[in-house]
Amino acid sequence: MNQILKATALFLTLCLFSMSTVCGSELMVFPAKGQSTQQQNTDLQECRTWAISQSGIDPSTLTTPTSSAQQQNGKPVLRSAAAGAAVGGLGGSLGGEFGKGAAAGAAVGGLVGGIRKRRQGKATASVDQQTQQVYQQQIDRYNRAYSACLEGKGYTVK
Repeated sequence: MNQILKATALFLTLCLFSMSTVCGSELMVFPAKGQSTQQQNTDLQECRTWAISQSGIDPSTLTTPTSSAQQQNGKPVLRSAAAGAAVGGLGGSLGGEFGKGAAAGAAVGGLVGGIRKRRQGKATASVDQQTQQVYQQQIDRYNRAYSACLEGKGYTVK
């Protein structure tokens, strides 16, 4: 009998852990009215289903937003420098100074590419922040519904 209780307690702990992980935050659920382990499992599943229907959010289908900055690289600077070198080389070749024209064009092109990359980085940071805010709002909405259901069933949720 004692082994059954230990196994049930372990199962409940794993269920609660998985629910808090899926929800994206650490909700702690306590059976304030002495609910049995079997009743707790039933209530947790019912409240999960109810929270999804009320909030329109299923945390198990949400993906954690990643930074777009991780996907950026130095290619805009290199492309602009190469284009600048080509244009500068052509201009310099007309005056007989291909090397100097190409070098000047590469420098200007690299500068323009750097400015573009910086502007793009600022825009990306703004989009990343907005994406993170929307994600957190969705998780909060689900967690409010989930907590309300559990509290209505006699649990303490923190």
